[in-house]
Amino acid sequence: MRQSRAIDVSTGLFVLLGLVAIVFLVTQISNREFSLTETSFRLKAQYENIGGLKVGAPVKMAGVTIGRVEDISYDMKLLKAIVTMRIDKRYNEIPNDSDASIFTAGLLGGQYIGVSPGGSEEYFKDGDQFQFVQDAIVLENLISKYLFSQADKAAADKNSSAGASATAEPAPAPKE
Repeated sequence: MRQSRAIDVSTGLFVLLGLVAIVFLVTQISNREFSLTETSFRLKAQYENIGGLKVGAPVKMAGVTIGRVEDISYDMKLLKAIVTMRIDKRYNEIPNDSDASIFTAGLLGGQYIGVSPGGSEEYFKDGDQFQFVQDAIVLENLISKYLFSQADKAAADKNSSAGASATAEPAPAPKE
């Protein structure tokens, strides 16, 4: 009887530790912080292009995570993406003329919002909106712009060399 009880307790403890490990892994994989308190405020930003930004992406200031992207929606009247960020209350002194740019972590990494502080002495309050934003830089767009600019440059060089030879003075005829 005593041995059976010890097995039951150890099995229960093992299952409990397994559940704690699963909860920990889920919070790490989904980039979400597990918090029981509501100590944050919301800020919004409007973007023309958010690239691959996802709900749960970090909001960083000087490389420090100060919040997370809470919601992404699309405004049919403005034709823009509306990003709602939840910022930790510890960082409640963000100047209200700061800008929110979308960056990529590394070459193939996920995207995040980087906040660059402004110089205002007034701070954002819950529900405020960023006035200055920078859209995500989409790698495919950069590559296509580069390729087209190189093709245009090559065509211009070809035209200028063809035009130069057509406008060049003919060589004088040899005298006999």
